[in-house]
Amino acid sequence: MSSDENDLTSRRQFIKTAGTTVAASALAGLDIPAVHAAGSGLIQVAFVGCGGRGSGAAVQALSTKSGPIKLVAMADSFEDRLTSSYNGLSKDAGIGKLVDVPPDRRFVGYDGYKKAMDCLKPGDVVILTTPCAFRWPHFTYAISKGLNVFMEKPVTPDGPSARRMLLLAEQSVAKNLKVGVGLMSRHFKPLEELHDRVQNGEIGDIILMRGYRMQGLIGHFASTPKPDNISHLDYQVRRFHSFLWSGGGAFSDYLIHHIDHLCWMKNAWPVKAQALGGRHYKNAPDGAPYVDQNFDSYAVEYTFADGTKFLMDGRCMEGAANFYASYLHGSKGSAVAARHGDFGPPAGTYHGQNPDPAKTIWTSANGNDPYQTEWDLLIAAIRNNTPYNEAKRGVEASVTTCMGRMAAHTGRQITFEDMLNCNHEMAPNVETLTKDSPAPVMPGPDGRYPGPQPGVKTEREY
Repeated sequence: MSSDENDLTSRRQFIKTAGTTVAASALAGLDIPAVHAAGSGLIQVAFVGCGGRGSGAAVQALSTKSGPIKLVAMADSFEDRLTSSYNGLSKDAGIGKLVDVPPDRRFVGYDGYKKAMDCLKPGDVVILTTPCAFRWPHFTYAISKGLNVFMEKPVTPDGPSARRMLLLAEQSVAKNLKVGVGLMSRHFKPLEELHDRVQNGEIGDIILMRGYRMQGLIGHFASTPKPDNISHLDYQVRRFHSFLWSGGGAFSDYLIHHIDHLCWMKNAWPVKAQALGGRHYKNAPDGAPYVDQNFDSYAVEYTFADGTKFLMDGRCMEGAANFYASYLHGSKGSAVAARHGDFGPPAGTYHGQNPDPAKTIWTSANGNDPYQTEWDLLIAAIRNNTPYNEAKRGVEASVTTCMGRMAAHTGRQITFEDMLNCNHEMAPNVETLTKDSPAPVMPGPDGRYPGPQPGVKTEREY
C-alpha cells in the first residue's frame, strides 16, 4: 500500500453522536495497555507502506540522535515495494546498520500491518504510510498495542473515517501515546517565525490568503485502463492518487500542505467552501482514455468564521505554467509563506500588498530540514514522556482539504460540519480487505470509474 515514488530522501466539539457511536464500535473489545516512556533504552520501529514516503520516514526515524533505535519489521501489500524498500534501507550508508528486518519480519498482504506491529512492544513506534483509506484500522490496531505512531498525510478521505479518526485521536491522547503527522511545514523554522510575526500583528489582520499548486502530471494523478495482470483492488491501491476512496485523490494528497500551513497562519479552520473544477483532458496523448476520478483543475474559495477568504488553486496539466507558492495579505502588509514547493524559503513580510524587495520588513534565514525535525521531536517526546500528539490536527487538516474537494465535486457550498458528517463512506469494510476482495469502485462499460458530476450528484462526490 504505497506510492511508486522510491526516492528514500523524499516523503517525507466536531463529533456528532453518530460519529462517536461508529468510532466507538471500532475500538470495542480492545484491551489497551498503559504506555510508559521508553527513556534512554532501545526504541524499535516498524513501518507499514513501503513506498517512497514510508522509506523516507524510516530513514529520518533511524537518523534521530537521542538514543538507540532500530527498524525491526516491515509490511506492504506488494512484495516488490517491500523488497525495493528493504534493499535501499539496508544498503544505506548512514542508517543501514540499524536495519534488522530478516525475511520472517517482512510481511506481504493487506493484513501485514498487524504482523509488523506484533513485532513491537508497547512504547515502540509504527510508521503508517499507506494510502489514507487504511489509516483508521491501522491506527486502531496501533492503539490496541500501545504503540506510538507516525502517520503520513492525509489521514482520512471521507466523513465516516474522519469521525473514527477523531475518536481515535482522543483515545491516543488518553493512553499517553505520542503521534506525529506528516504535515512537516509546521516544523519548518522560517514558517514558525512567520507564524509568530503574523500573530504579533506584523502585517495586521489577515484579510486574504492564497495557495497555488500548478504542475504537470505527477505521481499517479492520471490513470488509463487497468492492465490485465493486476486486480482492480491492487490497481486502485497502487495508483492511489487516481482514486478518491484510497487516497483522497490528487486534491487531498497534493494540496493539503498549503491548506494546512495557511490555516495555521490564521489559527483557524474555514467554516465553509465553494469551488470550481473540471476535467479538460479526458484522454492520454496516445488516445487511451483517462479513467481515474480526478478533475485536472480546481479552484476553491474557503471562508473563515470572520469572513476572511482563502483561495486555493490546483492544476495537473502538461504545458501549462507551473506555479507552486503561498501568500498572506493583511491590513498592514503582506507575506510570502512558501516561495516554492510545500514550504520553500525564504519566507518574508512586506509593507504593502506586493512582495517588493524594497519594501521588505523581514526575510527568513536558512531553514532546517522539517522532515527530520518532526522525527526528532516525536522521538524526544517518547524518550522524555512529554505530551506530543498531532492526530486531531491532522484529521482537521484532512477534513478541511476534503471540504474543498467535495465542494468542487458536487457544485455545492460545503461546510466543515457537512464534510465531517457526510455519510458517504467510500470504502466500507476497508479493514477486511484481502487480495481476493472486490475493489470499492468498478469501471463502467466505457472503462471509466465513476467520477464527480457537479450539480447532478450533490450529496456525494461520485
